[in-house]
This record gives sequence, structure tokens and C-alpha cells, in this order.
Amino acid sequence: MLSVRSVAGQVFVLQLAVVTLLVVAAVVALVLQARSASLQEARERSRVGAQTFAHAPGTLAAMESAHPSALLQPRAEKARKESGVDYIIAFGPDGLRWTHPDPDLIGKKVVGSYADALAGHVHQETYDTPGVGRAVDTMVPVFGADGSVVGMVSVGITVKSVNEQVESQLPLLFGSAAAGLVLVSGGSALVSRRLRRQTHGLEPAEMTRMYEHHDAVLHSVREGVLVISGEGRLLLANDEACRLLDLPEDLDGRRITDLGLPPRTAALLASGRAATDEVLLAGERLLAVNLRPTAPHGGPAGSVATLRDTTELRALTGRAEVARTRLRMLYDAGVRIGTTLDVVRTTEELAASAVPRFADFVTVELLDAVRRGEEPDGANLTMRRTAVRGIRADHPLYPAGEVITFLPTMPQAQGLQSGHAVLEPDLNLAPAWQALDPERTVRVLGFGIHSLITVPLQARGMVLGMVDFWRSEQDPFVEEDLSFAEELAARAAVCIDNARRFTREHTLAVTLQRSLLPRRLPEQSALEVAHRYLPAQAGVGGDWFDVIPLSGTRVALVVGDVVGHGLHASATMGRLRTAVHNFCALDLSPDELIGHLDELVADIDQREAAEGEGEGVTGATCLFAIYDPVSGQCSIARAGHPSPALVHPGGIVTFPDVPVSPPLGLGAGLPIETAELHLPEGSRLVLYTDGLVEDRDRDIDTGLDLLRGALAHPDHTPEQACQAVLDALLPARPSDDIALLVARTRLLDPDRVAGWDVPSDPAAVASIRSACVRQMETWGLHEITFTTELILSELVTNAIRYGAEPVRLRLLYDRDSLICEVTDGSSTSPHLRRAATTDEGGRGLFLVAQFAQRWGTRYMARGKVIWTEQSLDEAPAGFGGAMGDILLDQLDELEEPGL
Repeated sequence: MLSVRSVAGQVFVLQLAVVTLLVVAAVVALVLQARSASLQEARERSRVGAQTFAHAPGTLAAMESAHPSALLQPRAEKARKESGVDYIIAFGPDGLRWTHPDPDLIGKKVVGSYADALAGHVHQETYDTPGVGRAVDTMVPVFGADGSVVGMVSVGITVKSVNEQVESQLPLLFGSAAAGLVLVSGGSALVSRRLRRQTHGLEPAEMTRMYEHHDAVLHSVREGVLVISGEGRLLLANDEACRLLDLPEDLDGRRITDLGLPPRTAALLASGRAATDEVLLAGERLLAVNLRPTAPHGGPAGSVATLRDTTELRALTGRAEVARTRLRMLYDAGVRIGTTLDVVRTTEELAASAVPRFADFVTVELLDAVRRGEEPDGANLTMRRTAVRGIRADHPLYPAGEVITFLPTMPQAQGLQSGHAVLEPDLNLAPAWQALDPERTVRVLGFGIHSLITVPLQARGMVLGMVDFWRSEQDPFVEEDLSFAEELAARAAVCIDNARRFTREHTLAVTLQRSLLPRRLPEQSALEVAHRYLPAQAGVGGDWFDVIPLSGTRVALVVGDVVGHGLHASATMGRLRTAVHNFCALDLSPDELIGHLDELVADIDQREAAEGEGEGVTGATCLFAIYDPVSGQCSIARAGHPSPALVHPGGIVTFPDVPVSPPLGLGAGLPIETAELHLPEGSRLVLYTDGLVEDRDRDIDTGLDLLRGALAHPDHTPEQACQAVLDALLPARPSDDIALLVARTRLLDPDRVAGWDVPSDPAAVASIRSACVRQMETWGLHEITFTTELILSELVTNAIRYGAEPVRLRLLYDRDSLICEVTDGSSTSPHLRRAATTDEGGRGLFLVAQFAQRWGTRYMARGKVIWTEQSLDEAPAGFGGAMGDILLDQLDELEEPGL
């Protein structure tokens, strides 16, 4: 049934053999015991029978009688039969038998020694008796009255009788032995079967190895092992587990929760769930616990837990965690530092990246040249603190903005000299550091700051400044912290240097751009203008605006945008702005001016493309508007630029439909269209670049809606309107330049406008001149009456003689100037020239140029306007009396060839 190779089989065979041997031994012992008991009983019966018969009444008398055999034989046989003994022999001192079961032996001498009985002693012995066989015999003397032995009685029981008695018990004995053997064998089989199930049929060698392994696990393995039942009771714990968990001695069979373990540890061990390397704190030890159920592997419900002491690895793990944390800090610092390309902001980001993860306080000092974006001229012990960051705001360190001059013996100076970080683990023991400001250092030490690492900020071989790391609540700095501090400072120094170089380039670009933009708007009475210009965070761009006074109190408004950023965009913007000024000097209409700009940009692009230099101007946009305060008309043309916003006096905001042309340089000779708008007095015309309404986070429609809402306030001045627009639309970090121009319209007082139609007759000049003089007297302009008469006479006379009808004269009195305009239907342009001494004419325009502050010609759809402007503040000296009258009369006769 069982393999004898397995432990269970061998145990069964051994148990069966032992049981069989024990049963046999027991049977033999019982047989021997029964036989011994039977012999002992036979002896006792033999002795009792002999004594009883010897002392029975009449026995002595019979022996002393003359015929003892006759008297004793019947009585002996009767007693023998009744007592069950094999014989009763009575014989005399001479040894002759008186009685015997075999009558033939009566009278014969007994066999054997009876000396002891004859001597008066009871003698018992086993020997062969004639006619009976081997028997247990007891001889008892019978004493006479005188004390002598009268005779003897021998009673015997044969051994055969004894054996027969024993043999009668053997069936029961063997039956009991057999039953016991069967029961014991069955029990052994059950025990062996259970043992086989528990040992899984293992052989003894395997069991030995398992015991050795078990012993090793219990006493030698340096990893704790716990075997826990399904009910949460501890079945096994090796020595290491007892050491790690400080388990008591009486632990077998006790519940895990009753062993005094930490709650979390006890809960995990009693849970029975699978766990892998769960880290638990047991006292001062840090244990890694693995827990696996036993049931899936054929065992009973329960679990096995292994414990590893990771306390010794905590230092290595801590160092690895510190290294990982610092790598993470360096990564975070690389992402966080240098986001703005602003020198001061970059130092603040450096300080913020190290607090509180590396230091409790961080201070950064820079050379003043670095702050300004200039090249540092070498290490200097005088620096300005640009950033302070700490875990508390009430620290006694120097605040930002403070100028600090470090002493040559201080750690900062040593770091600048060596180019490496310097560690002061205990500032209480650093007299060189304390020498700078003893009073402040006492406050610093009293505040709790105790340790310092100072690192020079170096980039491209230049010293930019210093960064100081301070600790107050953390452990003091150690040598291992120096490498991290240097790495962090090196990364920050590169960012600071990039910010410095950007600051320098940005300053140059801003300087160039601001030099190209109008520094202040010119004085004029047609519009009340407010403006804003905001460069992008990434750098300067090519947006520009301008307000240009024109003849006849008109004003030109210009807003433009050059795509891109940097010096090239600013330089291109300056070229276009200069070109616009030049074209405005020609008094061109908006469409003509935009057309000339388009041709100019296209020519620049072609020339630079052919030469392989520059980036071109393609992509520039422009909006040009001319406002006439006399008529309230506004002419607008645009090339690729957003349409302006118009705020009516009632606060209604509209976006006039101004025809748009392609951006400058892309017009390809297409005609430019102009929109004519009538602007009531008090209207606001808003010009802007696309950076105001477009952003990466919103589309242009949303921007226009925001702009409409910001402008819908009729009571706002242009300045207030500019601020409201920026508050509503300005992004947190503008990605493009923003130019904004808000102009509120004014109308010239009709009382200051006078006009006359001039007949085509030279004789009418005198009457026109007289009417003008009367009008000037009405305005109170007596000082310039004479010069005005000279100018009007020249202009009107030339228009009559050399121009085409209709001819019209208009005077405009605007603040501190008087404007004279003579319109005719001819497009021939007059020009100034020097007349020879023999020439009869050619001096009229020369005189006009001498007496007028400015003069010029502008063209209309039909005809032209010749205009002059006279300053009321600087009126030229006139001619009086008869000399003036003679000169005026002569002017009436002058002719101007070429008119």
C-alpha cells in the first residue's frame, strides 16, 4: 500500500514490525507468565493439599496405627479426587508408601530425597514420580505427640496438568494478540497515511535535507520568515524574524494582533493578502515585507511573510533619493530659470528654484554692468543685490537693491578669486564673514542662519555676480552640497548671461525704435490725439504711428506694421515712416501715398533679393487717413491693415468699410481705393495694429468685440479711451507690438473761414485784395495785412493769368497762423526760380517764399491748390506808406512765366 522508499512507508513497516514483535513478545511473556503462574498455583495447591491432608483429623492416628495403608488409602484417594491433585502419597519415616493412586506402588519405597521432610521441614520439589510423571511435589511431615516425625504426606500435581491449563488459555491469548496486532497495524497504517500526506511522500534523504533547510531558515537565514495560519495565528517564526520584530518567546499559536507589533505591521501580516516589498517602520527599523498566501501552492490556508531589514540600506537609499531629488531640482531649475530674458527676473527665478528644497534663504548679487546689459569689465567686489528669497520674510539679510562691497577675506571674495563654490558650514566660526557688518551678522546669527555656500556666477569666462545659499532650519551644508550648488549656479549663469545679452540687444533695438518713432506729437488744432505704443515681450517690432500736419489745417494719421521683430523690423519701420513723411510733403492723397509706398517696398524687396542681402519688407501694412477740420471729411486708404474704429459722439462704435488693398509690396500695380467719411465734431477715430485685437488665445472677432465695448463711452477723453482699450485687450504677455492712436475730431470755426470766387479778370485782384484786408481787420490781424496783400496779389494774379477756371480764394485763420489758398482748374505746378537782372518777371514766387513761413502746391481730382502759411507769432517786417502801394501796383502787372 505504501512505498517503502517514502518516510511514511518506512515508518509503517517499522511500526508494523515493532508491533508484531511486541505482540509476539507479549504472547510469549503471557504464556510464560501463565505457565509460571500455573506452576506457582500448582505449588501452592500441592503445599496446601499436603498440609491439609497431613493435619487432617485422623491422619496422625492412622499413621500410628498398625495398618496405616488401610486407613489412609481411601481417605487419600477421596481427597485427591476432590482437590484435583494428581496424587496424595503418605509414607512412613522409612520411606515406604502407605498410599498411592497406583495401588501396586503401595508398600514400596518412595523415589527421591525426603530428608528435609524427615527432619521436620516442608520440602517442595519438582521431579519425576514413578507412575505419574514429572510433577510438582510437596512433602509435609506429620509429627507425633512427642514431636517426632511419624510419617510424611506428599501431594503432587503433574506438569502436564499445568501445561494443559496454560494451553487452554492460549486461544484467548492468541486471539487477543491477533486482534491487538490488527488494531495496532490499522492505526499504524492510518498514522503512516497521515504522515505520508503531511510529508508528501518524501524520502528520508529528502526529509533530512528539508530539516536541514528548515534549521537553516530558523537559525541561519538573515531574512525574517513568518508562517501564519488562515486564522491569523503565528505558526513559525525564525530567529531573524524574532529579532527584527522583537517578538516574545511564547509566540507559537498566538494571534499576530496579540504580539505587540505596530498596528500597520500587524494589519498587513494578518490580512493574508499578497504584498511585495511594502516598507514598514518597526521601531527604528525599516522593513521590506513580502507576503504570499500558501493555499495556491497546495498548503493550508495561511500566508508566508518574509522580512528584510532595509535600515542599513536607508543611508544608501537616502543618498540615492537625495541625488534623484537634486537631479529633479536641476531639471525644474532648467525649466523655471530664464523664462523671461529679464536679468533681475532670472535671478529671482534662481532664488525661487532653490528655496526651500536646497536652502532656507537665497540671495543673488550682480555687477551693475550686468544689470544694464553691458559686458562686465572683470570681477568686482562691489555688487548690487537683485534677489532675496527665503522661507520667512522677516529675515535680517540685506534687501534687494542694496549695494554690497565684499571684503577681500570674505567667502564671496574667495569664491570670485578661485572661481569655485566656498563652504562655510558654521557661520559662528567664520570671522571673515562677520567682519563686513558686525551688527547685522549678530542679527543674522541670532535669527538662526548658521551655514553658507557662496558660488560665483560665471558664463563664457566672465564673472556676472554671486549667489549665496543660506540655511537656518535645515542641517548645515556639507561638502557634498558644493557640486550641486555649482551646477545650479552654472545653469543659472548661462540664463543670466543670455538675459544680459538680450537686454543689451533689446536696449539697442528699443533705442533705435524710439528714435524712429515720434517723440512727441506735433501741435495742431484739427484733432485731439492720444497714443500708446507697447513693444512685444519677445522684443521690439515694426509697428509705428504718426500724426503729420498738412496744409490747410488738415492732419494726416498713419498707423503701420512691419511683420517680424528685432532690429531689421525697426529699421524697416524707420524707412517707411521717413518715406511717408516725404510723400506727405508732396500733399498726396491717401490712395496715391499708399500706392507710392507699395512701389517703394516692392522696389526694396527686389533690390535686396537681387543683392542677396537683407530680409525684405514684404508683409508690411499701413493705414493712412487725412482729416480736414474745415469740412469734417476724412479720406482713408489702407494696405493689408485692420479697419479703423469710429466712435460717434453718441458712443456708438462702428468699423467703417474701408476698401483694403494687399500688404505693401504685394499690390502688383493694383489700384488703391479710398473711403470718404464725414466725421461729426467730437467723433473719435481709432487706429491700431493687429497686435491689439489678435492674440494666440483669442481670435480677431473676439478682439473686435472687446474693442467695441472698451470704446463705447462717449464721455471718455482720448487718453481715457487709450487706457480703457489697453485694460480690456492687453494680453498678459503680448506676442506682438501694439500701436494705438485715438483722435477726437474738431471743426474749424466757420467764422475763421473766408472764401471768394475770383473772376477771370486781372482787374478783380484789387477788389479781392480789399475784401481780404477787411476780413483780416475783422480777425484783428493788422500786423500781417501788408504781407498778406503781397502774397494774395501774387497768387491770385498768377491763377487768373496762367491757371484755368474756376479760381477761388480761401483764408483760414487757425490759432497762430493764417493760411491762404488759391484754387484753380489747372494742374500745372509753379516752381521757384532765380530771375536774372534783365528779366522782367520771375520774382513773384520768390517774394511769396520770403514773406510766407511755408508754401506749396497740392493737387485735387481737378486742378490744384497753391497755399501759403504765415505765422502770427513771427510776422515779417512789412513795407509801409507810398512804397508799399507802389509795390502792390507793380505786382498787379507782374507776370510769372511758366505758370
